[in-house]
Amino acid sequence: MCGAETSSPTTIKVEGAKLDVCTNCTDFGTEVKTADSSSSTSTKYSTGSSGSTPSGGSTSSSSGGSRQRSDMFDEMDEIVTDYDERIRAARESEGLSQSELANKLNEKASLIRKLERGDTLPSDEVQSKLERHLGVALTGGAGSDDDTEWDGGSSSGSYTLGDVVKRKD
Repeated sequence: MCGAETSSPTTIKVEGAKLDVCTNCTDFGTEVKTADSSSSTSTKYSTGSSGSTPSGGSTSSSSGGSRQRSDMFDEMDEIVTDYDERIRAARESEGLSQSELANKLNEKASLIRKLERGDTLPSDEVQSKLERHLGVALTGGAGSDDDTEWDGGSSSGSYTLGDVVKRKD
């Protein structure tokens, strides 16, 4: 994150993104533990090893174990990419117009139009109403580890922010 080169980067997770960082930048996220880790616990993420925090202090809970931090994005359901098509197909199979569906859901017809065009994502409340009334699934599951690897970057295998960011100009 800081741009310093390191021979042994640590993998951390910051707001759902996995990053390889130097030891100075590990405080910005939660450390991703791998299967070959020497830790005796079977947790996926941890803020440190053996119950110590990145700052060197010890943390313990009332049970004597180390306090675990979890990433909120691991527990969130992801909206499927074709949610707009699913909503439209389910509405049409029910024989409803956009305004009729909006009336059933107690929402505005303009919201249904925007959802079916893919212009906006449904709020959690609207998503549950749509799933309940139309019998359609709009989520892809929580915390799926089916992330495809990104194949950009330099030939040395290291990535910078410039390898990932797309400029709008």
